[in-house]
Amino acid sequence: MTNLILNVNREGYATNQIRSTMTVGELIAMLENYDGDTPVYFGNDRRGDYWYTYGGITEEDFFEEDGEEDDEECDEESEDED
Repeated sequence: MTNLILNVNREGYATNQIRSTMTVGELIAMLENYDGDTPVYFGNDRRGDYWYTYGGITEEDFFEEDGEEDDEECDEESEDED
C-alpha cells in the first residue's frame, strides 16, 4: 500500500509569517488524486529520500483560530524584539 507523506516545514512563529499555504479547496482537490484508504502522515526533518520522524493526523489535530488575533500578537512580539 502507498503512504502519503506530507513534508512539513517550519517557516514562522505566526500565520502571518508563512509565505504561502494551500486552501481547503486546493487540499481537497489534491487529495482526490489518492485512494480513500491511503494513510496520511507528516514527515519531519527530511534528509534526502527519508525523514527522521513521522507524525499521524487525527480528527483531534484540527483547530480553528481567528487569524487576525494571531497576526496582531505576533506583530507586537516582533516590535518588542527590535
